[in-house]
Amino acid sequence: MQIKKAIILAAGLGTRFLPITKSIPKEMLPIIDKPCIQYLVEEAVASGIKEIIFVINDSKLFIKNYFSPEKKDIKELKDRLKKTKKTAELKMIESIEHLAKFHYITQKEALGDGHAILCAKKFINNEPVAILFGDDIYDSKTPAISQLIKQYEKLKTPIIGLQKIDKKDSKKYGIITPEKSSKLPRNLYKISSLVEKPETKFSPSNLAIVGKYIITQELFRALEKSKSSTKDKELRLVDGMINYLKTDTIKNPHQIHGLEIEGTRFDTGDKLGFLKATTHFAKKRSDLK
Repeated sequence: MQIKKAIILAAGLGTRFLPITKSIPKEMLPIIDKPCIQYLVEEAVASGIKEIIFVINDSKLFIKNYFSPEKKDIKELKDRLKKTKKTAELKMIESIEHLAKFHYITQKEALGDGHAILCAKKFINNEPVAILFGDDIYDSKTPAISQLIKQYEKLKTPIIGLQKIDKKDSKKYGIITPEKSSKLPRNLYKISSLVEKPETKFSPSNLAIVGKYIITQELFRALEKSKSSTKDKELRLVDGMINYLKTDTIKNPHQIHGLEIEGTRFDTGDKLGFLKATTHFAKKRSDLK
Protein backbone atom coordinates (compact mmCIF):
# COMPACT_ATOMS: atom_id res chain seq x y z
CA MET A 1 0.00 0.00 0.00
CA GLN A 2 1.39 3.38 -1.00
CA ILE A 3 1.90 6.01 1.66
CA LYS A 4 -0.09 9.08 0.69
CA LYS A 5 -0.75 10.72 4.07
CA ALA A 6 1.48 12.40 6.62
CA ILE A 7 0.85 13.70 10.13
CA ILE A 8 2.88 16.76 11.09
CA LEU A 9 3.04 17.35 14.85
CA ALA A 10 2.99 21.06 15.68
CA ALA A 11 1.18 21.37 19.00
CA GLY A 12 4.18 22.10 21.23
CA LEU A 13 4.33 25.30 23.26
CA GLY A 14 7.70 26.47 21.96
CA THR A 15 8.89 27.62 25.38
CA ARG A 16 12.54 27.64 24.30
CA PHE A 17 11.74 30.52 21.95
CA LEU A 18 9.82 32.72 24.35
CA PRO A 19 8.93 35.58 24.25
CA ILE A 20 8.43 35.51 20.44
CA THR A 21 6.38 32.28 20.63
CA LYS A 22 3.95 34.09 22.89
CA SER A 23 2.29 35.27 19.68
CA ILE A 24 3.93 33.31 16.82
CA PRO A 25 4.18 29.50 16.73
CA LYS A 26 7.78 28.30 16.67
CA GLU A 27 6.98 26.31 13.51
CA MET A 28 6.16 29.60 11.77
CA LEU A 29 9.49 31.24 12.58
CA PRO A 30 11.18 31.98 9.24
CA ILE A 31 14.28 30.34 7.87
CA ILE A 32 15.14 33.07 5.36
CA ASP A 33 11.66 33.72 3.91
CA LYS A 34 9.83 30.44 4.57
CA PRO A 35 8.48 29.20 7.90
CA CYS A 36 10.14 26.12 9.34
CA ILE A 37 7.04 24.02 8.86
CA GLN A 38 6.95 24.69 5.11
CA TYR A 39 10.24 22.81 4.75
CA LEU A 40 8.50 19.77 6.25
CA VAL A 41 5.48 20.14 4.00
CA GLU A 42 7.71 20.37 0.94
CA GLU A 43 9.68 17.31 2.10
CA ALA A 44 6.46 15.33 2.44
CA VAL A 45 5.12 16.45 -0.94
CA ALA A 46 8.44 15.63 -2.64
CA SER A 47 8.10 12.13 -1.11
CA GLY A 48 4.73 11.52 -2.79
CA ILE A 49 2.47 12.60 0.08
CA LYS A 50 -0.92 13.93 -1.08
CA GLU A 51 -2.65 14.67 2.24
CA ILE A 52 -1.18 16.34 5.31
CA ILE A 53 -2.78 16.37 8.74
CA PHE A 54 -1.49 19.08 11.05
CA VAL A 55 -1.91 18.46 14.79
CA ILE A 56 -1.92 21.91 16.38
CA ASN A 57 -3.13 23.56 19.57
CA ASP A 58 -5.63 26.36 19.98
CA SER A 59 -2.94 29.04 19.76
CA LYS A 60 -1.56 27.90 16.41
CA LEU A 61 -4.15 29.08 13.91
CA PHE A 62 -1.27 30.88 12.21
CA ILE A 63 -0.43 27.54 10.59
CA LYS A 64 -3.93 27.02 9.23
CA ASN A 65 -4.11 30.61 8.01
CA TYR A 66 -0.82 30.17 6.18
CA PHE A 67 -1.59 26.95 4.29
CA SER A 68 -5.38 27.29 4.02
CA PRO A 69 -6.18 31.01 4.20
CA GLU A 70 -9.73 32.25 3.92
CA LYS A 71 -10.17 34.07 0.62
CA LYS A 72 -11.02 37.33 2.34
CA ASP A 73 -7.83 37.21 4.40
CA ILE A 74 -5.52 37.08 1.41
CA LYS A 75 -7.61 38.86 -1.25
CA GLU A 76 -6.07 42.27 -0.60
CA LEU A 77 -2.52 40.91 -0.96
CA LYS A 78 -3.37 39.04 -4.17
CA ASP A 79 -5.11 42.09 -5.63
CA ARG A 80 -2.11 44.27 -4.84
CA LEU A 81 0.29 41.80 -6.46
CA LYS A 82 -1.90 41.65 -9.57
CA LYS A 83 -2.12 45.44 -9.73
CA THR A 84 1.66 45.83 -9.47
CA LYS A 85 2.19 42.96 -11.95
CA LYS A 86 4.24 40.89 -9.50
CA THR A 87 3.27 37.66 -11.22
CA ALA A 88 6.04 35.48 -9.78
CA GLU A 89 5.21 36.50 -6.21
CA LEU A 90 1.51 35.84 -6.82
CA LYS A 91 2.18 32.37 -8.21
CA MET A 92 4.46 31.62 -5.26
CA ILE A 93 1.88 32.36 -2.56
CA GLU A 94 -0.90 30.61 -4.51
CA SER A 95 1.25 27.49 -4.92
CA ILE A 96 1.54 27.12 -1.13
CA GLU A 97 -2.22 26.60 -0.83
CA HIS A 98 -2.09 23.78 -3.41
CA LEU A 99 0.94 21.84 -2.18
CA ALA A 100 -1.33 19.13 -0.70
CA LYS A 101 -4.76 18.53 0.72
CA PHE A 102 -4.56 19.92 4.26
CA HIS A 103 -6.46 18.89 7.39
CA TYR A 104 -6.22 20.33 10.89
CA ILE A 105 -6.89 18.76 14.26
CA THR A 106 -6.50 20.38 17.67
CA GLN A 107 -4.79 18.66 20.57
CA LYS A 108 -6.71 20.16 23.47
CA GLU A 109 -4.14 19.22 26.14
CA ALA A 110 -0.37 18.69 25.99
CA LEU A 111 -0.50 14.94 26.63
CA GLY A 112 2.48 13.86 24.51
CA ASP A 113 3.35 13.17 20.89
CA GLY A 114 1.71 9.74 21.04
CA HIS A 115 -1.56 11.32 22.11
CA ALA A 116 -1.17 13.93 19.34
CA ILE A 117 -0.86 11.18 16.74
CA LEU A 118 -3.99 9.47 18.06
CA CYS A 119 -5.86 12.78 17.70
CA ALA A 120 -5.44 12.40 13.92
CA LYS A 121 -7.03 8.93 13.86
CA LYS A 122 -10.19 9.98 12.01
CA PHE A 123 -8.14 10.99 8.97
CA ILE A 124 -6.26 7.66 8.73
CA ASN A 125 -8.14 4.79 7.08
CA ASN A 126 -6.38 1.54 8.02
CA GLU A 127 -3.25 2.57 6.13
CA PRO A 128 0.41 3.26 6.85
CA VAL A 129 1.20 6.90 7.48
CA ALA A 130 4.28 9.13 7.67
CA ILE A 131 4.93 11.08 10.87
CA LEU A 132 7.01 14.26 10.89
CA PHE A 133 7.85 16.19 14.03
CA GLY A 134 7.71 19.95 13.59
CA ASP A 135 11.34 20.61 14.60
CA ASP A 136 13.35 18.22 12.42
CA ILE A 137 14.47 19.61 9.06
CA TYR A 138 16.86 17.80 6.72
CA ASP A 139 18.87 18.96 3.76
CA SER A 140 19.41 15.84 1.68
CA LYS A 141 19.56 14.73 -1.96
CA THR A 142 16.64 12.37 -1.34
CA PRO A 143 13.95 13.70 1.01
CA ALA A 144 14.25 12.14 4.46
CA ILE A 145 10.71 10.73 4.49
CA SER A 146 11.24 9.35 0.99
CA GLN A 147 14.24 7.38 2.29
CA LEU A 148 12.02 5.83 4.97
CA ILE A 149 9.21 5.11 2.52
CA LYS A 150 11.64 3.22 0.27
CA GLN A 151 12.60 0.92 3.15
CA TYR A 152 8.97 0.48 4.21
CA GLU A 153 8.08 -0.69 0.70
CA LYS A 154 10.78 -3.37 0.96
CA LEU A 155 10.22 -4.50 4.56
CA LYS A 156 6.55 -3.67 5.28
CA THR A 157 7.42 -2.89 8.90
CA PRO A 158 7.37 0.40 10.82
CA ILE A 159 10.50 2.44 10.06
CA ILE A 160 12.17 4.94 12.39
CA GLY A 161 14.57 7.68 11.31
CA LEU A 162 17.91 7.47 13.15
CA GLN A 163 21.01 9.57 13.69
CA LYS A 164 24.28 8.66 15.38
CA ILE A 165 24.98 10.93 18.35
CA ASP A 166 27.52 11.38 21.10
CA LYS A 167 26.29 9.17 23.94
CA LYS A 168 26.50 12.06 26.39
CA ASP A 169 23.48 13.53 24.57
CA SER A 170 21.38 10.37 24.93
CA LYS A 171 19.08 11.92 27.54
CA LYS A 172 17.77 14.26 24.85
CA TYR A 173 16.56 11.42 22.59
CA GLY A 174 14.85 8.10 22.33
CA ILE A 175 17.57 5.46 21.85
CA ILE A 176 17.34 2.07 20.14
CA THR A 177 18.97 -1.26 20.85
CA PRO A 178 19.88 -2.70 17.45
CA GLU A 179 20.08 -6.40 16.67
CA LYS A 180 23.25 -7.54 14.97
CA SER A 181 22.62 -8.68 11.41
CA SER A 182 24.84 -9.28 8.40
CA LYS A 183 21.82 -9.34 6.09
CA LEU A 184 20.94 -5.66 6.37
CA PRO A 185 22.72 -2.67 4.81
CA ARG A 186 25.13 -0.86 7.17
CA ASN A 187 22.68 2.01 7.79
CA LEU A 188 19.61 -0.17 8.42
CA TYR A 189 18.90 -1.84 11.76
CA LYS A 190 16.39 -4.29 13.15
CA ILE A 191 15.35 -2.91 16.54
CA SER A 192 15.07 -5.17 19.57
CA SER A 193 14.10 -2.48 22.10
CA LEU A 194 13.81 1.27 22.67
CA VAL A 195 14.17 3.57 25.64
CA GLU A 196 13.12 7.20 26.03
CA LYS A 197 15.85 9.70 27.05
CA PRO A 198 18.13 7.41 29.05
CA GLU A 199 21.01 8.68 31.17
CA THR A 200 24.36 8.26 29.38
CA LYS A 201 25.45 5.24 31.44
CA PHE A 202 22.20 3.42 30.63
CA SER A 203 22.08 4.25 26.91
CA PRO A 204 22.05 0.99 24.90
CA SER A 205 23.64 2.55 21.79
CA ASN A 206 24.48 5.85 20.11
CA LEU A 207 21.61 5.49 17.63
CA ALA A 208 19.08 8.21 18.41
CA ILE A 209 15.53 8.47 17.12
CA VAL A 210 14.79 11.61 15.11
CA GLY A 211 11.40 13.06 14.21
CA LYS A 212 10.70 10.98 11.08
CA TYR A 213 8.66 7.75 11.07
CA ILE A 214 6.56 5.43 8.97
CA ILE A 215 3.99 3.70 11.17
CA THR A 216 1.57 0.91 10.29
CA GLN A 217 -1.97 0.46 11.54
CA GLU A 218 -0.80 -2.40 13.77
CA LEU A 219 1.57 0.03 15.49
CA PHE A 220 -1.19 2.63 15.61
CA ARG A 221 -3.40 0.17 17.50
CA ALA A 222 -0.54 -0.72 19.85
CA LEU A 223 -0.16 2.99 20.61
CA GLU A 224 -3.87 3.19 21.48
CA LYS A 225 -3.41 0.43 24.06
CA SER A 226 -0.20 1.86 25.54
CA LYS A 227 0.56 3.65 28.79
CA SER A 228 3.16 6.34 29.38
CA SER A 229 6.63 5.19 30.40
CA THR A 230 7.80 8.68 31.40
CA LYS A 231 7.63 10.63 34.67
CA ASP A 232 5.47 13.36 33.13
CA LYS A 233 2.82 10.74 32.23
CA GLU A 234 2.65 11.99 28.63
CA LEU A 235 2.04 9.30 26.01
CA ARG A 236 4.92 9.04 23.54
CA LEU A 237 5.11 7.30 20.20
CA VAL A 238 8.01 5.33 21.64
CA ASP A 239 5.57 3.90 24.25
CA GLY A 240 3.52 2.48 21.40
CA MET A 241 6.64 1.01 19.82
CA ILE A 242 7.69 -0.61 23.09
CA ASN A 243 4.21 -2.12 23.44
CA TYR A 244 4.24 -3.21 19.79
CA LEU A 245 7.50 -5.14 20.22
CA LYS A 246 6.24 -6.73 23.45
CA THR A 247 3.25 -8.22 21.63
CA ASP A 248 5.44 -9.97 19.04
CA THR A 249 4.32 -13.60 18.54
CA ILE A 250 4.99 -16.39 16.06
CA LYS A 251 1.50 -16.01 14.62
CA ASN A 252 1.65 -12.23 14.63
CA PRO A 253 5.31 -11.20 14.24
CA HIS A 254 6.15 -7.59 15.04
CA GLN A 255 9.30 -5.95 13.79
CA ILE A 256 10.52 -2.36 13.71
CA HIS A 257 13.48 -1.18 11.67
CA GLY A 258 15.55 1.97 11.94
CA LEU A 259 17.31 3.79 9.12
CA GLU A 260 20.15 6.26 9.49
CA ILE A 261 18.87 9.11 7.35
CA GLU A 262 21.35 10.49 4.83
CA GLY A 263 21.65 14.25 4.89
CA THR A 264 22.22 17.13 7.27
CA ARG A 265 19.76 17.41 10.14
CA PHE A 266 18.74 20.61 11.91
CA ASP A 267 16.81 20.70 15.18
CA THR A 268 14.95 23.98 14.69
CA GLY A 269 13.28 23.65 18.09
CA ASP A 270 16.67 24.55 19.55
CA LYS A 271 17.98 28.11 19.25
CA LEU A 272 21.43 27.09 18.03
CA GLY A 273 19.91 24.52 15.66
CA PHE A 274 17.60 27.19 14.25
CA LEU A 275 20.52 29.55 13.64
CA LYS A 276 22.54 26.77 11.99
CA ALA A 277 19.62 25.98 9.68
CA THR A 278 19.22 29.64 8.75
CA THR A 279 22.93 30.01 7.98
CA HIS A 280 23.02 26.73 6.03
CA PHE A 281 20.06 27.49 3.79
CA ALA A 282 21.17 31.11 3.30
CA LYS A 283 24.49 29.85 1.91
CA LYS A 284 22.62 27.55 -0.50
CA ARG A 285 20.28 30.21 -1.82
CA SER A 286 21.57 31.54 -5.14
CA ASP A 287 19.31 34.61 -4.96
CA LEU A 288 21.07 35.75 -1.79
CA LYS A 289 24.56 35.64 -3.33
